[in-house]
Amino acid sequence: QVQLVETGGGLVQAGGSLRLSCTASGLSIGNYHMAWFRQPTRKEREFVAASSYSGSRIFYDDSVRDRFTVSRDNTQNTVYLQMTSLKPEDTAVYYCAFGRNWYGNTWTKVKDMDYWGKGTLVTVSS
Repeated sequence: QVQLVETGGGLVQAGGSLRLSCTASGLSIGNYHMAWFRQPTRKEREFVAASSYSGSRIFYDDSVRDRFTVSRDNTQNTVYLQMTSLKPEDTAVYYCAFGRNWYGNTWTKVKDMDYWGKGTLVTVSS
């Protein structure tokens, strides 16, 4: 049984930083591409960042490029999202997800992945 657990969310002031973690059990993350998504209140879930199974390919949504960094430690079965220069519009529930497909420059259109975590809330105050 696959379980993904996101941690690290919380309340932070605008301009601050947070690091999210997603630890997997029941699958070996080194065999999967992964992505972070987020869902603001009353809005659709949206793509944030993706990492290929080895971490050699990375893709970011324009809204977070140069502020967020996705990384992974396959030995720890954990992926990370380092978020800096946070803005109130970054407020959302953040989800990690894993899948077998790499979507190149069409990640922003991806809605479905094979496995999803339950999310962690990030709130950025102005």
